[in-house]
Amino acid sequence: MASGRKRVLWADDEIEYLRSHIMFLETRGYSVVPVFCGDDAIALVSEKPHSFDIVLLDEQMPGKSGLTTLEIIKEINPDLPIVMVTKSEEEQLMEDALGKKIDGYLTKPVNPSQILMVCKNLLDSKRIVSNSIAQKYIRNYSENRTLLAGHLSFQQWIKLYESITAWDLDLESVDDEGLRQTHSGHKTECNARFANFYIENYARWIQESSPAPLLSTKVIEKHLCPHLTACKRTYLIVLSGMRLDQYIGIEEALKRFFRIQRSYFFATLPTDDSFARATLFSGMVPGKIAQSYGSQWSIGSEGDSFKVHLIEERLLAENLSRLGFSIPHDEPWFTRITDRLEPEHLQSRIESCRKSRLVTFIVNFFDQVQQARTTSGIMQEITNDESGMRSLTRSWFERSALLALLREVATQDCRVVVMSDHGSVLCSRGTELYCAKKWGDNLRYKFGSGISSDERTVVYLPDPTHFGLPHFGDDIACVIARENYYFIHPDKFEHYNRQYRNTFQQGGVSLEEIIVPVGVFTPGID
Repeated sequence: MASGRKRVLWADDEIEYLRSHIMFLETRGYSVVPVFCGDDAIALVSEKPHSFDIVLLDEQMPGKSGLTTLEIIKEINPDLPIVMVTKSEEEQLMEDALGKKIDGYLTKPVNPSQILMVCKNLLDSKRIVSNSIAQKYIRNYSENRTLLAGHLSFQQWIKLYESITAWDLDLESVDDEGLRQTHSGHKTECNARFANFYIENYARWIQESSPAPLLSTKVIEKHLCPHLTACKRTYLIVLSGMRLDQYIGIEEALKRFFRIQRSYFFATLPTDDSFARATLFSGMVPGKIAQSYGSQWSIGSEGDSFKVHLIEERLLAENLSRLGFSIPHDEPWFTRITDRLEPEHLQSRIESCRKSRLVTFIVNFFDQVQQARTTSGIMQEITNDESGMRSLTRSWFERSALLALLREVATQDCRVVVMSDHGSVLCSRGTELYCAKKWGDNLRYKFGSGISSDERTVVYLPDPTHFGLPHFGDDIACVIARENYYFIHPDKFEHYNRQYRNTFQQGGVSLEEIIVPVGVFTPGID
């Protein structure tokens, strides 16, 4: 037998009339073992359960029927593909075969090409798809490397990030670890270039002294206010910490109920909910928030202590007021979801909003998962990579009160605006942070006097106010981690490396944290 040939076990009491079919398969690279009955097929599979790649099974044979043989073989090797080949077209027979987990069904007479096609579909489809995806990826990788050699605009960075995320999803189905490693290296290179681009331009963007992407400061005005004017009711749903790959899974679940328009904005620094969400709601950079509302951020004795979440509702309401929209303060138009809620509870809050055109829900699911993952071994096993986090996101959303609510909302004359405040990045590289006197929960940015780290791994801001951040003191600087680095205490290197390596963190400069999706969902489909 030639090396690499797929082995086909073919059971048919008329096998002598199928010699031409067998020869055709063998010329196409398959090795066929013919038997005359189900008992012979069962004996061969029992002797060597993994010696065959596929079984072709006649339904009507002397002795055991095809269905009985199918059931016994599946008990021996549940993963062995079996195709039923029969003269009968009875619907009940097909249903019985499908109920016993048949992998394919052909009705006699069959020609050799039909047999070849079913074998290819079951045995070679993954390899063919993988080869096709690999060829497309190599072409795209070459194009991206050429693109990176030049100076990319913010529009091009958005397109590049979309492409990278699409490949993250496509490569999940490819059994090629080498290709995934190549893609991972490409993402690292893109993030290094993007961090340089972002920091070179950020100060000018927030000062509005040069053409800029849509920043957090303008998102409410751009994506929410037009719908408050045009619609009877608008729902704003902020899924805090959601990345693009997670958003795509949510979009997939909702496309049966809504027409969807997706766009993007750039989150402001630092990319965590204490700063980025306050900027999103207020329309102001953190430094201006501190001037207008008093400092909601302070550097406390036990680490960075931020209280801005206590005034988020006020920040959003007053931003909308400046933009010409009033919010009835006697209605529950703003809800922060931190624990599991039943759909009825969310619905009751909506029904209580009789005057307000806007109903807002802040969902902290992603932040909670990321925090739990750093302390729970089980959570670390479930979400030990980006694929695991995407899978967890899908499982949560499919069972969430939020999905039940959105299905109900899809019957209304309304708009739903879904966005995040920032993303997160899977951190796999530690960098030691020196002279940090206060260690809080965040491992992607720190404020302090005399703090420093390897300049290749961080963005150092000696004057944070130049980047729109609050003034904490004349000698207080800020360091922000780049790419997929996280801070390590120099005296606790092993502990931090063991506890936080390969965890999702937020607050730094990466494509995943900065480029944030926003979707406008209109009930009904085309």
